[in-house]
Amino acid sequence: MDALLQSLSPLNVVLALIGVIAGTIVGSLPGLTATMAVAVLVPLTFAMDPAPALILMGAIYTGAIYGGAYAAILLNTPGTPSAIATTFDGYPMAKRGDGDLAITLACIASVVGGIVGALALLLLAPPLAEVALAFGPVEYFWLAIFGLTLISALSKGDLLKGLTGGFLGLLLSTVGVAQISSDVRFTFGSDVMLGGIEVVSALIGLYCIPVLIDLVATPDRHLDVSGQTRGFRLLEAWRLTLQNKWNVIRSSIIGTIVGILPGAGGSIAGLVAYTEARRSSKNPETFGTGRYEGVQATEAANNATVGGGFVPTLVLGIPGTPPDAVILGALMVQGVRVGPTLFTEQGTIVYTFIGGLLLATLLMLPVGLLLGRYAYKSIINVPKAMLVGGVGLLTNIGTFAIRNSVSDVVIMVVLGTLGWLLARFGFSASPIVLGLILGPIAEQGFVQAWTIGAATENLTGMFFGRPISLAIIAMILISLFLPLVKDRMKPRRLTQEPDT
Repeated sequence: MDALLQSLSPLNVVLALIGVIAGTIVGSLPGLTATMAVAVLVPLTFAMDPAPALILMGAIYTGAIYGGAYAAILLNTPGTPSAIATTFDGYPMAKRGDGDLAITLACIASVVGGIVGALALLLLAPPLAEVALAFGPVEYFWLAIFGLTLISALSKGDLLKGLTGGFLGLLLSTVGVAQISSDVRFTFGSDVMLGGIEVVSALIGLYCIPVLIDLVATPDRHLDVSGQTRGFRLLEAWRLTLQNKWNVIRSSIIGTIVGILPGAGGSIAGLVAYTEARRSSKNPETFGTGRYEGVQATEAANNATVGGGFVPTLVLGIPGTPPDAVILGALMVQGVRVGPTLFTEQGTIVYTFIGGLLLATLLMLPVGLLLGRYAYKSIINVPKAMLVGGVGLLTNIGTFAIRNSVSDVVIMVVLGTLGWLLARFGFSASPIVLGLILGPIAEQGFVQAWTIGAATENLTGMFFGRPISLAIIAMILISLFLPLVKDRMKPRRLTQEPDT
C-alpha cells in the first residue's frame, strides 16, 4: 500500500498525465504505432529514477493504444495495429453521424480494459506468468490456427473470399528468409525481399492507402456533418456501456489473457474479442454496420493487453507485446533486473509502477474525451485536400521509420494499391492482415513442434496429447461448427413457430 500511495505523488501524477497526452496524440496519427511512441519518448526516462520512468513509459503506452481509435473511427485507418477491428463498426458509426459517441464509447471501454489488465498485473502476476510458460511451440501453433478461424467473422458475408484473403496473407508471410530453417523463399532474386514483408508496413498500406484513394476519388465530404456535434454524449455512452457490461468485461479478460502470451499483441486480442462479441450477439449479421458492441469489445481488449503484457515482461523477462520489448530495454538501462525475484527484491518499484499504470488509465478518461472531441471537430471540418496530404505524409513517415527502409515504403504503396483493387471485387483487407500476422506464429510453432516430436518419436502426442493443445483444438472446432449448427437451427425454429 505504501508503494501504491507513492504513485500518487505530484511528480508521478504529472508524469502520468504527460505520458497519456503524448501517447494519445502519437497513437492517433495514422502510421505511428504504440511501439514507435514508446521508442521515441523513452530517452526522456534515462535520467529519471526507475519508478517514475516506468510510470511515464506505461502512461505513453496506455495512451497510444487508446489513441489509435481516433483514426480508426474517424478515418477508417487504424492509428495503431491494435485498432484494426475498431474500424469495422467505428467508422460506420462516424459515417452516420455518431463519431462523437463512438469515441466516447471507445474511451470508456479502454479505461475498463486498462483497469482489468492492471489489476491482473497487481494481483495475479506470478501465477499468470506460469500460464505463459506452459505455452510451448505446439500451443502457439494451435493458437494461430484458432486465430485463423476468425476469418469467418471478418469475411463480411462471403466466406470463400475471406478464406482467399487469409491464404494470400499466409503466402505473403512466407516471403524472405524462413525463421527456423533459414531457407530463402519467394524473393525472386531480390535482396530487398530477404527481410520479408514487414507486418506494420503492410498493415498501413492495406488500410490507409485504399482510404486515401477513395478520398481522392469521391467528391463528397469525408463524414456526415448534417447535424451539429453533440459534445461528449457521456450519459448516452455510459448507458450503452452498462447495457453491454458483460461484453466489455469478457473482452477485457480476453485482452489480458492474450497480452500475457508473448508475441500476441493487441491486434490479435482486438480481433478475438470482436469475434466473440459478434458470435454472442443475437444479431451477428449487423456487425460491421455500426454496432457499438464491436467498438467496445475491441477497445476493451486492446487496452487490457497493456497490463497483461507486463506480466511476462516483469516476471519472466519475456516481452508480452512489441512495446514491452522497448520498455524492457529501458529497464535494463535503469539497472532494474526483471525476473521472478523482482516483486520481492524491488517490490517498491514494481508496485509504484502498477499504481501509476492504474492512475494513467483513470486519467485517460478526461484526457481521451477532451482530445477526442477536438479530433472529431477537426476531422469533420478539415478540407479534404489537407486531410489526404496529411495522412499520406504520416503513412510514409511511419512506414519508413520502422526499418529506415525506402523499400518498405514501396511495398506499402504496392500492397495498398492491391488492397484497393481487391476491395473493388469484395475482398476485405482484414483476412489478409490476419493471415500475415498469424503466419509466422503458426509456421514457427509447427516447425519447432514437428522437430521436437520427430526427435522424441512422438509426433501424435506432441500435437494432440497436451492438455492446453486439446483445449485450443476444442475451441477451434466450436468456432468452426457452432455457426453451422445455429444456421441449421434457425429454419427449424421458424417452422415450429405458430402462424400469427
